[in-house]
Amino acid sequence: MGFFFGLGLGITFGVGLVVLFVRSENARAKSRGDLAATVASFAKMTVEDSRKVLPGEYYPSWVVFSQQQKLDWLNLELTKIWPFVNEAASELIRSSVEPILEQYKAGVLASLKLSKLTLGTVAPQFTGVSIIESDDSGVIMELEMQWDGNPSIILDIQTALGLALPIQVKNVAFTGVFRLIFKPLVDVLPCFGAVSYSLREKKKLDYTLKVVGGELSSIPGVSDAIEDTIHDAIEDSITWPVRKVIPIIPGDYSDLELKPVGTLEVKLVQAMNLANKELIGKSDPFAKLFIRPLRNRIKRSRTISNDLNPVWNEHFEFVVEDETTQQLTVKIYDDEGVQASEYMGGVVIKIKDLQPCKVTDLWLKLLKDLEIQRDRKDRGQVHLELLYCPYGMENPFAVQKFAMTSLEKALKSGTNGSNGSNVADTSTHKKKDVIVRGVLSVTVISAEDLPVMDVMGKSDPFVVLTLKKTEAKNKTRVVNDSLNPTWNQTFDFVVEDGLHDMLILEVYDHDTFGKDFMGRCIMTLTRALMEGEYQDSPALEKAKSGKLNVHLKWTPQPIFRES
Repeated sequence: MGFFFGLGLGITFGVGLVVLFVRSENARAKSRGDLAATVASFAKMTVEDSRKVLPGEYYPSWVVFSQQQKLDWLNLELTKIWPFVNEAASELIRSSVEPILEQYKAGVLASLKLSKLTLGTVAPQFTGVSIIESDDSGVIMELEMQWDGNPSIILDIQTALGLALPIQVKNVAFTGVFRLIFKPLVDVLPCFGAVSYSLREKKKLDYTLKVVGGELSSIPGVSDAIEDTIHDAIEDSITWPVRKVIPIIPGDYSDLELKPVGTLEVKLVQAMNLANKELIGKSDPFAKLFIRPLRNRIKRSRTISNDLNPVWNEHFEFVVEDETTQQLTVKIYDDEGVQASEYMGGVVIKIKDLQPCKVTDLWLKLLKDLEIQRDRKDRGQVHLELLYCPYGMENPFAVQKFAMTSLEKALKSGTNGSNGSNVADTSTHKKKDVIVRGVLSVTVISAEDLPVMDVMGKSDPFVVLTLKKTEAKNKTRVVNDSLNPTWNQTFDFVVEDGLHDMLILEVYDHDTFGKDFMGRCIMTLTRALMEGEYQDSPALEKAKSGKLNVHLKWTPQPIFRES
C-alpha cells in the first residue's frame, strides 16, 4: 500500500514540475516577445516622439537632437577650390566690409580702413545643413559653418587724437549658422526669383588684435573700440533678422527686406533675492534689456544702490522685426563704478510665446548661462510685465477714446475757438503722450497664513498701502491675535500717472511700543487699467509664508500732454 502511495505522489510531483516548467517557458517567451515589440516600437520613433516621451529638461546638456545632414562632399570640393576663392573674393569682401566698419566705428576712432585682407589657406568647413519648414512660397536652408582660419587682415586705425596705428587681426575662430532663403518660387529657371542670406546664429567669434610692431594694451580704449565696431557691424549688417537680398530674376522683392512687425513694451518691475557680489555691504544692481544687442538699442535701467531686492518700475519699448525668432534678453549687473560691472544673472523671453495685445506678468528665475537655460544655483528672480502688439492689431492703451471733462472742453474752446461740445478724438495720441489719471479703489479683503510674530503664537496684523510716486498712504485697522485676519476695508487713491505708478502693500505686526515688518506685496496698475477691476492673491515677499487677498478697481479720467 505504501508503495502505491509513494508512486502516486512521485508521479503527481513530476507532472507538477513539468507543468510549472512549461508555464515558465511560456511566460519567458511572452516576455521576450513583448520586449522585442517594445524595442521595435522605439526603433520606429522619431526625434519628436522621443521629446514627447521625455521632455527636453530631463536630458543632460550634452544630448543634442540634430536634424542636420553632413556635407563632407561640399567640404572636400571647397578645400580644392579655396585658393581660387581667396583670390577672387578677397578684394570683393574688402570693398564691401570697409564702408560698414567705417559706418559703425566707435567714438574713439576717427577712421578705420582695411589696408590688407586675404582669407588665408584654411577653408571653412560646413558641418551640417537643414531645411526649415515654411509655406510653399519659398525654400529656407540653414548651413552651419566652422572656420579656424589664418587670414591676413591689417586695419589702418586713426584715433580721435590723431594717432595712426596698423592693427593686425589674428587667430580668427568662427562658428555660426547661415540662413539662405530662396523666394519666391517661380516657373522659370532657376525656379526662384531671389536669394536672401543672413547670419542666423553666431555661436562663436574669437580673434586676436595686435599692433604691428607694438602692444595694443599700452593704448587704453582702442582694443574695446575696435571690438565694439566689429560687433555692431556684424549685428546690424548681416545678423538675422537683417538679411541681404540678391535678385536672380528681375522683379520687385521689397517684401523680402527687413521690416518692423510690431512693438514690445516692457515694464521692469523689480528683482528679488539677488546673489550678493560684494564683500562689504550689498550689490548695486542695474539691468540691461535688448532684443538686438546693438549699442544704440540696449536699454539700461537706473542703479539701485546697496539693495538685493531692487524696485525699478521702469518702462521700455522695443521694435520687433521677426516675432518667430527674436527674443527679449534681460541681464542684471552689479554696478562697480569705474570698474567693469559684474554679471549677476539674466533671463530670455521668446516673443512668440507672448499672447499678442495682452499683458503677460512674469516672475523669472535668473540664470548664469542663457544658452543652456539650466542653473541649480539660486541667483534670484526678476519681475517683468510684457505687452507685444503686432502692427495692425489694436494696442489696448492706444485705441481707447475718452471724452473731455466740461472744464477741459471750456478751456479748449476758449483757446482755439473750437466747438466745446465735440468729443475729443484721442485715438491718434501715442501711449507715451497719455497721462492715465484716475481713481484706484483698493479693497484689502483678508490675509492667509501669516508668519507668527508674537511669543504666544499669534500676530496683530495691519496693512499699510502706499502709492509709490505720490507717496499717498492709508492703513487698515489692527486685527488682534490672528494669522488669518479679515479686514474688508476699501481705500481710494487719486492716481496722476497710472501707467508708471505702483501700489505697495506692507503687512506689519502691531506692538505696544512699535511695529514689526511681516512682508510686502508690490503691484503695478497695468492689469487694473486694462481690465477695470479684478481680484488677486499675491504672495508676501520677504516672508516665510502668507498672502493677501485684494480687490482693485480703476475709474479712469485720462488727460493728454500737449505734443
